[in-house]
Amino acid sequence: MDAKNGPVLDASVVGQQETSAGVESLNQSVDEMFIKVDQLEQKLNEVEQFYSSPNTKQPNTPKGGSNPKDKDSEKFLASFKKRQQDAARREAAAAKRMQELMRQFGTILRQITQHKWSGPFMQPVDVVGLGLHDYYEVIEKPMDFSTIKSKMEAKDGTGYKNVREICADVRLIFKNAMKYNKERDDVHVMARTLLDKFETKWLQLLPKVDEEEKRRKEEEAEIQQDMQLAQEAAHAKMARDLSFELDEIDTHLEKLRETVLQKCRKMTTEEKKRLGSAITRLSPEDINKALEIVAKNNPVFQPGGETVEVDIDAQSESTLWKLKFFVKDTLQAQMKSSPSAGGNNNGENNQNSNNRRKREICDALAKTSQKKSKKLPT
Repeated sequence: MDAKNGPVLDASVVGQQETSAGVESLNQSVDEMFIKVDQLEQKLNEVEQFYSSPNTKQPNTPKGGSNPKDKDSEKFLASFKKRQQDAARREAAAAKRMQELMRQFGTILRQITQHKWSGPFMQPVDVVGLGLHDYYEVIEKPMDFSTIKSKMEAKDGTGYKNVREICADVRLIFKNAMKYNKERDDVHVMARTLLDKFETKWLQLLPKVDEEEKRRKEEEAEIQQDMQLAQEAAHAKMARDLSFELDEIDTHLEKLRETVLQKCRKMTTEEKKRLGSAITRLSPEDINKALEIVAKNNPVFQPGGETVEVDIDAQSESTLWKLKFFVKDTLQAQMKSSPSAGGNNNGENNQNSNNRRKREICDALAKTSQKKSKKLPT
C-alpha cells in the first residue's frame, strides 16, 4: 500500500480475476449447452421410437432454411381440425343411436320380466334359504334380472358397453336355471319358455344391432387413422424443430470453440514440432483435412498443389490449436478402429502408395519449424 496514494491493485491479481471470470463464464456456457443437449436427446429418442414403427412414415426434415412443405402442413392441420370436429359429431350421434338401441332392448326386458313366470329369475337365487349347497359348484356365474338392471343403470363405467353384453347375461339367467334344474322341473320349463320368447324378440332387434356395430367399426377405424395422422404431424414437427435446434447447437459450439481457442496460451516450439510429426501419421485424406483447417484461417494458403509448404510458425494460435485437437481426435479414432497385427496388409499398401504426399508435408513442416528457432513465451 502506498501511504500517499492509497491502496494499489496488483496487475497480476487483476489478471487472475479476469481469467477466473472468463473461465466461470465458459463453464456456465458449457453447462447450459449440456442441459440443452440432454433435452434434445430426450426429444430425439421420442421421435426415433415413434418412427421405428413399421407403419410410420419417415418425416422430411430439411436442414436449415424454410420448409417448402410448411403451407401443406398448415392445410393438413386445418383439415385435421375439421376431421376432429366431424369425429366429435359422429361420436355424439353414435351415443344417441346406442341409447335408442338400449331403449328398444329395455322394452324387450320389460316384456320378459312382466311375464307371469319371471318371478324365480328377478332376484339372486337364495342358496342358503333353499338349501342349495352345491349351487356354486354347478353354476360358475350366477345371474338375475335385478343384477342386469343395476348394471344397466351404472354410471361409474362398470355398466354394459353394448346390447350384446346385456343379451348374453339374459341368456345366462335362463341357461343357469336349465343347467341346475332337471328337465321336467317347473323352473327348468319356465326358463326354457322365457328364453324362447326372448330369442324371438332379440332376432327382431338384431339387424339394427348388426348395422350399428358395422357403422361403429368403420367410425373407429377413421378415428384410429386420424389419431395416427395427428401423431405423425406432431412428431414430424418435432423432428423439424429438432433439426433447427441442432443447427443452433452446432453454431453455439463453434462460437464456444472459437472463444476457447482465442484464450489458449501460445504453443511452444517443441509443441509445434510434435504437432508437425503427428500430422505425418495421418492418412492422406486426413492430411487434406488438416490443410483445410490451415486454409480456413489463411485465405492466401493454397492446399491443392502438388507440393505444399506450410509455415507452421506463421499460423495463428487458434489455427495451431485447432490442428492439435483435430490430429489428437483423428489419431485416437485410428487407434480404436485399427485391426490386429498381421491383418493390415491392405492398409499398409494403400499408405505406401501415398507416402510421397506425406513426405512432402512432413518436409515442409520440419523445414519451416527449423527455419524459425526463436521460442515463444509459454
